[in-house]
Amino acid sequence: MEGTIDGFRYGVVTPVAAFVMACLGGALGLRCIVRTLLDDASWKPGWLALGAASIGCGIWTMHFIAMIGFQVEETRIGYDVGLTVLSLAVAVAVVGVGVFIVGYRGAGRGALALAGVITGIGVAAMHYLGMAAMQLNGAVEYAPLTVALSVLIAVVAATAALWAAVTIRGFLTSLGASLVMGVAVSGMHYTAMAAVSVHVHDTTPSWAGDSPTSLLLPMLIGPVVFLLLAGVVVMFDPLLVLGEGDWNRPARAGRAGTTEETVSPPAARRSWSGG
Repeated sequence: MEGTIDGFRYGVVTPVAAFVMACLGGALGLRCIVRTLLDDASWKPGWLALGAASIGCGIWTMHFIAMIGFQVEETRIGYDVGLTVLSLAVAVAVVGVGVFIVGYRGAGRGALALAGVITGIGVAAMHYLGMAAMQLNGAVEYAPLTVALSVLIAVVAATAALWAAVTIRGFLTSLGASLVMGVAVSGMHYTAMAAVSVHVHDTTPSWAGDSPTSLLLPMLIGPVVFLLLAGVVVMFDPLLVLGEGDWNRPARAGRAGTTEETVSPPAARRSWSGG
């Protein structure tokens, strides 16, 4: 029997909340990558790791907030804890590979293409691992062409995000890039969900799983808290908030003022002696 799928059980609440988390993770990750480019003396591995963890947590949180709104009317849904946690680890680890490639090799075509493909595949792997963690009284099937489209969207979105991270330095422009990234990640998720169909078994379910809210909500607390703490780190770093141009402007002004000060006294002495 074909199951009746509803991906918007709570209306726009879950899509909007998922989009916000994807944007938050993307914004923090992009600013952390920018931090290593603005200051050569910064601890690059630490900032890149923080950026990768922020993007990975944002994507993972986005996925499972959206999945809270997913239901199959004919069967209850649960989640395997091990696979759910593994999907988070994969998201952070694979995104980290892409971030470190760009962080150390820059935005050359080869490095950017490699990093974008790796990161995009990592995002897709996180999504489908999260789907594999889903337990229900039925068989989940996927439309191959739609799955391929979702992976392509993930790769393009990841490449664009990494390009933005190494080319866009200002705070407001990075914020705009994170919004675009949020749209792309959300689009990838709902494209992938459009590939899903469920064949419900007629027999009584033999598994005993937790409901989506009872399992996912507690598990979401950790990544959400991490993103909030990462946000605090970014907010209290003026170099990240102001961006390269605004950060250097006071320094240039200060140097200009110092130059005027050092030049004016000799000029004044020459004028005095001439009088």
